[in-house]
Amino acid sequence: MKRVTIQDIADELGISRNTVSKAINNADGLADATRERILEKAVEMGYKQFSYIKAHTGAIGAQEQQSKGEIALLCGCVISPAHFATLMLDKLKRDLERLGYALNSHRVDRDNLLCRTLPLTFDPGRVSAIICVEMFDRAYDEMICDLGLPVLFVDGPNKRDGIDLPADQLYMENTTAITRFVNDMLLRGRRKIGFIGDYEHCQSFYERYTAFRYAMLMADVPVNERFCIKTSERERLEEALAELSELPEVFICANDFAAEDAIYALRKLGKSVPEEVLFCGFDDSPNSRIMTPALTTVHIHTQIMAVAAMHLLLSRIKEPNLDFRTVHTETELIYRDSTRL
Repeated sequence: MKRVTIQDIADELGISRNTVSKAINNADGLADATRERILEKAVEMGYKQFSYIKAHTGAIGAQEQQSKGEIALLCGCVISPAHFATLMLDKLKRDLERLGYALNSHRVDRDNLLCRTLPLTFDPGRVSAIICVEMFDRAYDEMICDLGLPVLFVDGPNKRDGIDLPADQLYMENTTAITRFVNDMLLRGRRKIGFIGDYEHCQSFYERYTAFRYAMLMADVPVNERFCIKTSERERLEEALAELSELPEVFICANDFAAEDAIYALRKLGKSVPEEVLFCGFDDSPNSRIMTPALTTVHIHTQIMAVAAMHLLLSRIKEPNLDFRTVHTETELIYRDSTRL
């Protein structure tokens, strides 16, 4: 069978290859209706990033679109427009509504976490499944898993101790892009590489940190522990950077927000980026493209994450006794001015 390409999709829709690429890679500059039409065609044609759900979505489309209950979104924080999950949840909400499900958000606040209580707005009797975003308290997450409902975690608590959650889990692919970036920097002669971010905050941060450490180990390049700053809090980050007697040549950051804060802190210290230190973030947040310098980062395919989330949720509702699944969706390293390529 011939492999479907971006050009094939463009030809089918009578649009440019660049427009299709923007839709699949969730780039700016497209109307929602255009993006949706392209993604639907990509699924229909079996494009590589969507082929595994083609049969599933075909079956879904034939179902009666009657009310089927609530998918409860439990959030450990307010999801800002710059958060990677915003676009994913927008698409997921639209797709679920077409199938008769309502995606309703419930904020898990500090008191809920401390007392192990559910939000007052959450009614288990109405809920068909739960999706958790920014939920990194392991004990609380285990309580959610004990409710007897299908649960999907988008990211989750770190697994440094080897303990996993009894639930389906969805992650962006955190390893390959970081490994490639480290090796690219080493090939350019940059051996002093550091990491900024609390790698115990969540599993994704942990995977990014371990990818950095492993890439350095496999290249037989020692890591200077002073260049590994385990915090993402701006005030503590400023203090830690001020205490360094020398800077690394490169900083990898757990996400774009940490990179932005670190660059701001270095400027306060009279340091310049990228002249004195190169930077790489993660998430490809909107601000990463317009900040100065524009930030090298890792793009998350949020539309693909939405499709994967829907597949995991609906298949778990249909077959509650399936083995638990962990899915990583494709990411893409994007070089910009903060690494002076």
